[in-house]
Amino acid sequence: MADEGWRWTDAWIFVSVVIAGGAGRHLRAPTTRRPEGIRLADVLSTADHLNRAIPDREDIETAVRRLAGAGLITVDDGWFRLTASGETLWRTRPRSGLATTVDTIHGALNRRHAPGDADWALDEREHARAIHEYAAHFTAPAPRRSPEGGPYRD
Repeated sequence: MADEGWRWTDAWIFVSVVIAGGAGRHLRAPTTRRPEGIRLADVLSTADHLNRAIPDREDIETAVRRLAGAGLITVDDGWFRLTASGETLWRTRPRSGLATTVDTIHGALNRRHAPGDADWALDEREHARAIHEYAAHFTAPAPRRSPEGGPYRD
């Protein structure tokens, strides 16, 4: 696996972890970020924002194995975190607009790091729960009802 080179989806997941965790904000100090890390639903939300798609379980699992194996991210008890090496990659990348950030990081990964192969698996149920958690943010609230069961009237 390590000699295959980086895939675009690896860069997509990496950028999603960076931005969801707050490291993507311009000159944001590491001490102002979420120290516990971010959850999978946060990664999915940011990935959807970047590419208008939610990555499937296999893409996430493969990307995390490769990124963690290269020492760029960690995942402990469901919390995704950027490592110091990942922070360096992000801070020293060629600057570009948000629309081309994933492509820029993909090129930087191929020039600077070899993919790794960490032992990590994403359970299908955990992926489904994260999608449900993310989708719940977009569910319209139920209409208000009066105590008598009819529509609420002001």
